[in-house]
Amino acid sequence: MHIVDFVSGSVAGACGVTVGFPLDTVKVRIQTQKQFTGVYQCVLETISKEGVHGFFKGMLLPLTTVSLTSSVVFGTYRNCLQCMKQARGADWSPNTKLEIFLAGMVGGVAQTSVMSPGDIVKVRLQCQTESTREGANKLRPKYRGPVHCLLSIVKEEGLKGLYRGALPLMLRDGPSYATYFLTYATVSEWMSGGSNKKLHWTGVMLAGGVAGMAGWSVGTPMDVIKARLQMDGVRGPKQYKGFFHCIVETARTEGAAVFFKSLGINCLRAFPVNMVVFFTYEGLTGFLRTGPESVNSPHILIRRINIMSGTAEKEIISREDEEAFSVFCHKQALLKLIVRVSSDDALIWNSRKGQFR
Repeated sequence: MHIVDFVSGSVAGACGVTVGFPLDTVKVRIQTQKQFTGVYQCVLETISKEGVHGFFKGMLLPLTTVSLTSSVVFGTYRNCLQCMKQARGADWSPNTKLEIFLAGMVGGVAQTSVMSPGDIVKVRLQCQTESTREGANKLRPKYRGPVHCLLSIVKEEGLKGLYRGALPLMLRDGPSYATYFLTYATVSEWMSGGSNKKLHWTGVMLAGGVAGMAGWSVGTPMDVIKARLQMDGVRGPKQYKGFFHCIVETARTEGAAVFFKSLGINCLRAFPVNMVVFFTYEGLTGFLRTGPESVNSPHILIRRINIMSGTAEKEIISREDEEAFSVFCHKQALLKLIVRVSSDDALIWNSRKGQFR
């Protein structure tokens, strides 16, 4: 099991929340409140009524829960990829595009159970436009903070209230994360020229930003439905009888275009957020797996020995090329491989397991 990916995913998720929360607040308000007609108008009105603090309402709980859900997503994704390779008996080979897509979908669905409670609290607090400043408004906020909001939902709606909107959340995150990881893998492969060499950090950030935009392009329609179901009945009588009724009523009253109402701001937010997410994830994963010395690792002197033919040759490659070289060795039917580092430490290539030992 790849434990490192759970840890790296957690830290990356927390960094992503911090970067993208202000625009996320604007997005949720545009999706759920008709008083906001666009991004610019929403930003100005939020600043004038609530100050900069208004953009960060409800961030504390998501900062905790998104760290957990991001850990689940990345950890599940990476372990699913490994299981799929083992299932087809090809530990040595790269994952196929289909495997990446399916693993991403499993990761997205898996995190729904831990994400839903924190997500509904986030949405409720973000849509709470009343100011907490004295004399600023006659209306006072319904929720005093994340914990009070969480307890109020449980008291008024029961535990199932914390999972209101869980179905559209699952339908959003399954296809969205499948597209997300597939896009990241495809863009990374394109920028590396089809090799398995690690990308420069600028390439990682660019691929992450593009992947985030692609994922939200797929997930935005269900994101609109999720937010509306989560806010339904909070400010008045309930409008929707359920998931399908919400889709039909929303399309009937506001047209099909409403499902992409926040696509622009989703993509605007997704690019910088996922640049940071993948930069943090890849950097921390590499550090935890190989240690700090891997940043400027020495070149490896590799002696490839083909026992069947009795021939041998030498080649200098970097640690970053190790995965690509492993695939090459297997394809060339090299049965044994001795790797000598500058310190003369020896590693033996195990062709059956597809790894160095």
